[in-house]
Amino acid sequence: MTDQSSPDTSPAAAKPANSKARGPLFLIFGGVVVLAGLGFGAYTLIEGGKSVETDNAYVDASTASITPLISAPVKVADIYETKTVKAGDVLVVLDDTDAKLALAAAQAQLDQVTRQVGTYYENDATLKAQADASAAAVNNAQAVYDNALKSYTDRKALSGTGAVSGEDLQNAKAALDQAQAGLATAKAQAQAAIGQRSSNAAIISGVAVGENPQVVAARVKVEQAQLDLDRTIIRSPIDGVVSRNTVEVGQRVQVGQSLMSIVPIQSAYVNANFKEVQLKKVKVGQPVELTADVYGGSVKYHGKVSGLSGGTGSSMAIIPAQNATGNWIKVVQRVPVRIALNPTELKAHPLRVGMSMKAKISVKD
Repeated sequence: MTDQSSPDTSPAAAKPANSKARGPLFLIFGGVVVLAGLGFGAYTLIEGGKSVETDNAYVDASTASITPLISAPVKVADIYETKTVKAGDVLVVLDDTDAKLALAAAQAQLDQVTRQVGTYYENDATLKAQADASAAAVNNAQAVYDNALKSYTDRKALSGTGAVSGEDLQNAKAALDQAQAGLATAKAQAQAAIGQRSSNAAIISGVAVGENPQVVAARVKVEQAQLDLDRTIIRSPIDGVVSRNTVEVGQRVQVGQSLMSIVPIQSAYVNANFKEVQLKKVKVGQPVELTADVYGGSVKYHGKVSGLSGGTGSSMAIIPAQNATGNWIKVVQRVPVRIALNPTELKAHPLRVGMSMKAKISVKD
């Protein structure tokens, strides 16, 4: 026989007991969800409008591109990728043979022109004396002509009375013609002497030998040749790290050819790409808190907003978006915001161009 007093252990009997046990748990879970929702809502209401943040941010720097200003073979290139350099450090030395020859030729030309121009100043006195002598010769020729003209006129007046023979009259006429020719020659020579002196005076007028235009032009060529010689030594314009180095000893570099880039990591900044809907309260000078993926959240950087880009990222692209089409879909645009970093923090924890950052701008002020 079965024992009538044993408890009922069937599933139907266990179901009400389990339901009663889970009831309080559901109430507790529901309460936690409600409290969490209220807490998130309160935080959003209180803190949500005080800052904007994005993880679409990257390190950037005003990189210096190193290009030669003359064409020459590379003689020395004691440089390598990732090398740290200071402003003024020698990066590349070009062969200076051609530059030295050009400088020597320019200096010789300057010396020659200086001597030549110096003779212009010395010749001025000589040309003046020649002009004065030519003027005196004109006066003498004029006197001879006047006398010959008077003699011929007098003889011609007396020729009708028979006091002057025909031969005598012809001799007077020949003397007059000769005096006239002499006067014309003297005037031409005087005019030539005046012209030579005027031409010489135009070269030397108002300036000393060293300031003469011909001398100045020759001196400029010397300075240009010296500059080209100086440019055979290429120095770093800024402090930074060498990147994209392509220099090899022996190669002939051309003017404007990119040899390497110097990245000033000590003055790096951050370009944070915020959504356009986040920029309503963003202004220049607002404080920014940043973290870098390379160091994690334990290292925080403190910067300031230094400027906002003049256009969105898509509008500044090489091939900008063409929104005036029938297949247009609205997309929230992002605007680059430049953030200046604290130099002390940057020195303690260096960054490299292109590294990912997270930026949070305080917009409560």
